[in-house]
Amino acid sequence: MSEQTRTGPSRTAVVTGAVLAGVLAVGVVVASRLLPGADEPAERSGPVGLVPVDAPTAGSAECAALLAALPAELPNGDKPLAKLPLMDPAPQGAVAWGDRVGDPVVLRCGLGKPPELAPDSALRAVSGVQWLPVDGETSSTWFVVDRPVYVALTQPHDVGTGPLQTVSEVVGRALLAQAVQP
Repeated sequence: MSEQTRTGPSRTAVVTGAVLAGVLAVGVVVASRLLPGADEPAERSGPVGLVPVDAPTAGSAECAALLAALPAELPNGDKPLAKLPLMDPAPQGAVAWGDRVGDPVVLRCGLGKPPELAPDSALRAVSGVQWLPVDGETSSTWFVVDRPVYVALTQPHDVGTGPLQTVSEVVGRALLAQAVQP
């Protein structure tokens, strides 16, 4: 009988390697189901930081009345969006709502006239309030254009119509209607 020469890894090493590869694959699948991924929004842990924008009438009596009338929550399907604290220094005339993840819904009062507002702009009426919608890449901004101050409501595309409807109703009660000035 001749003695066989073995080359390569032993049978035990091959089996052990295969088992470890299987355990690793199962671990990756389980971790991807349980841990937030890169495509999921990060959880918010503190106040919302808002970039200052030009808002010449943010300190007006009209903005003060509107801000005082806004609700603590906005409807969004079965998950209401709660009012969020703003990072200091918070811009005057600004409010944000949201949940622990994702981009917030932001209202700003007292802005200058939106540059997109023209005589031929397509306006939308919601609860008797005239809005100018401006679509962005990940969100839409809706400008109130028929009141004594300009108000902007910016909301992510994945938010329903509840925030816009509720803010329209509040604007309609808090601010007097006037002719649109394109």
